[in-house]
Amino acid sequence: MNALKTEMRMAASLLRLHFHDCFVNGCDASILLDGADGEKFALPNNNSARGYEVIDSIKSAVESSCSGVVSCADILAIAARDSVLLSGGTGWQVLLGRRDGLVANQTGANLMLPAPFESVDNITLKFEAVGLNLTDVVTFRLFNFSGTNAPDSTLLDQNMLTGLQNLCPVNGDGSRTTPLDWNSTDLFDNNYFQNLVKGRGVLESDQVLYSSEQAKTTTRSIVELYSKNPKIFFEEFKNSMIKMGNIQPLTGAAGEIRKNCRVVNS
Repeated sequence: MNALKTEMRMAASLLRLHFHDCFVNGCDASILLDGADGEKFALPNNNSARGYEVIDSIKSAVESSCSGVVSCADILAIAARDSVLLSGGTGWQVLLGRRDGLVANQTGANLMLPAPFESVDNITLKFEAVGLNLTDVVTFRLFNFSGTNAPDSTLLDQNMLTGLQNLCPVNGDGSRTTPLDWNSTDLFDNNYFQNLVKGRGVLESDQVLYSSEQAKTTTRSIVELYSKNPKIFFEEFKNSMIKMGNIQPLTGAAGEIRKNCRVVNS
């Protein structure tokens, strides 16, 4: 995809769009619908989810070649697969035939998408609600972690903590961003899990997969396995993506194939 040539970060954004779509109403491209009551403006997506214009571009090209055949939901699934592949990850066969939903679900997006500050137990419950399991699961906390007026010194690597505090000082520029996967920003690999083992998970919901009490009997062993064996991680990631792409798809006569991914057909 040309978008990745100009901004490699877009690969992660397109993968996230597919994930945030499938967890709400199933994989029906409802996240792409415009409107103040749409999923785009739910708390987990507003000013966060991105890549909509890339999907628009792909859809436009597809419609020019074969109008009314390929759904926006299928485009999201394919774009996610290709983003992983072009970033150095594994590929997988994307099952096709999804149709597009007719309504968005902002309330569902607010309730069903995992938040960056949730516990392992809550995250697991949200995955289980859509038919995924613990293997499929595997906020910044710099100055006032859990209301303590102190950083989370037990989980954060101190060098990373200092760097993030300098980047994001109290009352600083709220528009600044930082990579969530330190030292491997643009590659799809197992470095994320190596970071967790070293206490370098930027989001609380990431680090709890290794460092929390719940993790000791649930996710820690999976994190350790993936940190040491990228082949196993790639294989299980592929399987999880196929499972996620099959969450409640609309098929047959249900839904429609949108001409414009942002609006239902008139």
